[in-house]
Amino acid sequence: MRLLDGTNLALIRGGRLLFESLDLHLDAGEALHVTGPNGCGKSSLLRLAAGLLRPSTGRIEHGGVALADEHLALDRELPLGRALAFWNGDTAGGMNAMGIGHLADVPVRLLSTGQARRARLARVIGSQASLWLLDEPLNGLDSDGADRLATAIAAHRKAGGAVLAASHQPLASDWRQLELGA
Repeated sequence: MRLLDGTNLALIRGGRLLFESLDLHLDAGEALHVTGPNGCGKSSLLRLAAGLLRPSTGRIEHGGVALADEHLALDRELPLGRALAFWNGDTAGGMNAMGIGHLADVPVRLLSTGQARRARLARVIGSQASLWLLDEPLNGLDSDGADRLATAIAAHRKAGGAVLAASHQPLASDWRQLELGA
């Protein structure tokens, strides 16, 4: 089943062509690792896939998506559990997957950088969206957090989900690769 379908995509931002003639397809169970130098359009491609940007040319279609980018997207004044519950997903499942279930009553503003990074990912994991969009998913994670994310991604793919990730860091070897700006 196709979860992301983009054909002949081009994107211009700030008067600069980031990419063109790009076909982007993800089926159930697939994972795509987008690489390339800073400024080549990796994050913009994720925002395009999320529907936050429109392509300059081409078309893109998707089902439900969840995006983890540089924005926390959680109310900083609420306890973590309530802030995640705003997104109407499996709050406990996402927190437990990332090892932060014990922080449910801690206000988001008091989370450390690493805990906040895990919370961003817990939001996506608990979202029940079929397509996860992850921008630099390993940044700010310790080895336990990275292992937990890898486990969650494997389970998501096995259940028929797909993942599109932009990262400078290596991801699992069974991911397809797309290099932008090459």
